[in-house]
Amino acid sequence: MTYERSEKMKQKINSQNMIFLAIVTLFWFAQYVYIPYQTTYLTAAGAAGSVVGIVVGAYGISQLVLRMPVGVCADRVRKHKPFIMAGAAASGAASLFRVCLCDERGFMAGNLLSGLASAMWISFMVFYTGKFSKEDQQRATSRIVMFNNLGMLLGFIASTLCYSGIGMRNLCLLSVAAGVIAFCLALLLKEEKTNVSGSGLTVPELLQVCRGRRIIVFSLIALIQQGIQLTTTMSFTNQILKDCGASDGLVGISSIIYMVSAVCFSALASSKFCGRREPRFWIPAVLAVLAVYCILVPAVGRVPVILALQVLPGMATGILFSYATSEAMQGIPEEKKSTAMGFFQAVYAIGMTTFPMFTGSIVSAGGMESGYLVLAGIAILGIIIARVYYMYESCNREQK
Repeated sequence: MTYERSEKMKQKINSQNMIFLAIVTLFWFAQYVYIPYQTTYLTAAGAAGSVVGIVVGAYGISQLVLRMPVGVCADRVRKHKPFIMAGAAASGAASLFRVCLCDERGFMAGNLLSGLASAMWISFMVFYTGKFSKEDQQRATSRIVMFNNLGMLLGFIASTLCYSGIGMRNLCLLSVAAGVIAFCLALLLKEEKTNVSGSGLTVPELLQVCRGRRIIVFSLIALIQQGIQLTTTMSFTNQILKDCGASDGLVGISSIIYMVSAVCFSALASSKFCGRREPRFWIPAVLAVLAVYCILVPAVGRVPVILALQVLPGMATGILFSYATSEAMQGIPEEKKSTAMGFFQAVYAIGMTTFPMFTGSIVSAGGMESGYLVLAGIAILGIIIARVYYMYESCNREQK
């Protein structure tokens, strides 16, 4: 009888995990299916370059403003299901604006609401990783990042295959449908009651978690990775491909190669193979790979080589980001995890917002190679930060 009860419990947990990971995939599909052609669509529709920049930037700014408040609220109420449902609903509602007003106004409103949806990612992460033991935190983090990337990959594939045939409005309808399905599935989630009470903590007490040296260091590492990834893979690398004579289809394939790589390396990060080496090895090593990518992409001048190089930022997203997240959350008290995750995500959102801006200024003044070399230098700075931190940590352990 005890064995049967145990088996039923395992099946129930597995069923809940499958539902949740399906929600994650649909959520990020809804958030990214229109992204590859957003800029070209708005430009073709007559929007000025400055307006397009504001529309694209609205997504990052919205996240930057909202992530810390969302994290504090989640810790105060000690519930994550309502935030997950709100995120799923907002991801679909955002594209409803894009369908009804398929111009810069609709995309502006949609991107602000998409930023709100992404701010809820805090609760997705804490809800899922909270089900696992301390020893399994890194694998759990890598697994949810893998399904995050899978949703984005499916979105990129759908847009690459369907955009020329069905147009932007119908792509946005796919986003609405994915958000609605994710919301309906979220209704099936069961959130266990927690014995940890965070509601008695004041906001200043919760915010003290953001002062820890570890969370600051690995938030900066994530800032560097996310900033470089958004600036290169999602932006200027596409321009380099166009300058080398690549078609729109090849630009889409470039994004798909990156996302396939990100999914595969996320899976690798949760495997025993990566577990043989500690984060102190993987984080500097993958930052070095990212620096090599930034040096090579503007220099090679050949489309096939650039497409092959897209595997490297996928490695950074799959391994580096997963490890930076789990390292930042290590040792965080349960009652403060959402606030800590909010701080972590708000910090890397700064990179997503500012890196494209200053890189664009450098590219305008000194050319594409100058911009990419600056990004390579920032990746090397990340290596130094990581190594210094791990050396400091080792010295502290020896003294104890």
